[in-house]
Amino acid sequence: MFRISVAALQLVELFVSSLVHLLYGFYIFSSAVAGDLSLALNDLFFKSNIEPSITDGKFESSDNDLPPIVLVHGIFGFGKGRLGGLSYFAGAEKKDEKVLVPDLGSLTSIYDRARELFYYLKGGQVDYGEEHSKACGHSQFGRIYEKGHYPQWDEEHPIHFVGHSAGAQVIRVLQQMLADKAFKGYENTSENWVLSVTSLSGAFNGTTRAYLDGMQPEDGKSMKSICLLQLLRLGVIIYDWLDISVLKYYYNFGFDHYNMSWRKAGIWGLVDCLVGNSGPFASGDWILPDLTIQGSLRLNSHLNTFPSTYYFSYATKRTRKFMGFTLPSNILGIHPLLYIRVLQMSQWRHQPDVPPPFKGYRDEDWWDNDGAINTLSMTHPRFPVEHPSRFVVEDSECHPLQPGIWYYKIVEGDHILFIVNRERAGVQFDLIYDSIFERCRKHAFRKIPTMPDHVQ
Repeated sequence: MFRISVAALQLVELFVSSLVHLLYGFYIFSSAVAGDLSLALNDLFFKSNIEPSITDGKFESSDNDLPPIVLVHGIFGFGKGRLGGLSYFAGAEKKDEKVLVPDLGSLTSIYDRARELFYYLKGGQVDYGEEHSKACGHSQFGRIYEKGHYPQWDEEHPIHFVGHSAGAQVIRVLQQMLADKAFKGYENTSENWVLSVTSLSGAFNGTTRAYLDGMQPEDGKSMKSICLLQLLRLGVIIYDWLDISVLKYYYNFGFDHYNMSWRKAGIWGLVDCLVGNSGPFASGDWILPDLTIQGSLRLNSHLNTFPSTYYFSYATKRTRKFMGFTLPSNILGIHPLLYIRVLQMSQWRHQPDVPPPFKGYRDEDWWDNDGAINTLSMTHPRFPVEHPSRFVVEDSECHPLQPGIWYYKIVEGDHILFIVNRERAGVQFDLIYDSIFERCRKHAFRKIPTMPDHVQ
C-alpha cells in the first residue's frame, strides 16, 4: 500500500481531471462529468486505504440459469472500477442481479475491443490474432484474465449484450467472430452464443462528426494535419509513454499492447509515435477510422444479422425541422458541450470535390443527430446492405419479439442520455433501462422446438 502527501494527491487529481475532462469534453462528456470525476478521485484517495478491484463479479455455473446482461461502453468509456468507481452506465447495472460491465480499450479499434470482450468473458490471455497484430504493429497478446467472468459461455449458455455508441458495433463484430470461429482454441463458437443485442445510440453506419473532428472525408482513415484529433493523438501518446501507474490504474486508453511506455519504447519510440511513424494512430488501428462512414462500410460489408438473435435499437435525436432547415430541437435538453456539434452536424455538407462515401449518399439524410452520431446511422445496419428492420413507437408493438429483425425506436435525447448522469435524464433513464432489462428477461429467449417422436 502506498502513501502520498495531500499536495501530491491534489496535483494528481488536478492533472487527471484536467486531462480526462479535456478529452471527454472534446468528444462526448462535460464539465458536469469532470465534477463527478473529481469527487470519485477524492473518494479513491481519501476515503479508503484499500484499492478497489477493477473487475466485477464472475458468474459460476452454480449460479441461477439467468443469462448475464453485458453492458459494453462506447468511445472514451470505461468499465466497472475505473475513474474511482464512477459508473459509465450511471448505475443501470444495479437494476439486475446478473450484469457485467467490462473495461475495454476506450480508444482502441472495434476489432481489438471485440477480441478483448471475448477473453474478458471466457478467460485466458487476450489474443489479437497473429495476422492482425503484425499488420498493425502491436503485440499479439494482451491482458490476462486468469478466470473469465462467464467461463461457461457457449450456445447452451448465451448472453444478452447492451452496447452504447461504438459499443454496439463491438458486439456485432464479436458475434461475427463467433460465427466465423475466429478464436484459436475455441472451434465450437457460433453466432448463437449471443442471445440478444440492444443498441443505445449505436454507431452502426458511421458519423459525420468524425469528419468535423478531423478525419479526412476522402478516405475515412487519415487525419487532417491540423485538427482536434491531432491534439487528442498527442495527449494519448504522451499519457501512455509516461506510464504512471496510478494514472493508468485510474483510466486507461487501452493501448498497452502497443508498448508505448518509456520503459519499452524509450525516447526514440516516443519520437516515432509523435511524428506518426509508429503506434495505433500510424497504423489506423484505433476507434475513429471505424466511426467514419467509410470505416463503417468496411466493417458492415462482412457483418451479418443472424436469424436466432434478437435485436433492438434506441436511436437518439436532438434536432427538428423548421422552415425547411434542420436545427437543434431543445437548447435546454442538449448538453452545452454537445450543442455546437448538434448544430454543425445538422448543417453538414460533404465536400463537393470529394467522391461521396457510397452510391446514393445524400447530405440531408444525415442531418438529424444527437451531437455525436447521426440518427440515420443509429437505427439499424443500413450500408452497404440494409438489414431487416421495423420501426416501433411503443415496446408492446414488437411483442412477441421475432429474432433476426432490428426493432428500433427514436428517442428524444442527446448522445449521453443513457450514461454517466442519471439525474440529467430524469424518469426517461429508468423507463428505458427497465424496458431493456424486462425485454431481456421476459421476451428474448431461444425456443427449441419439440419434434414429434416419429420425426427423425
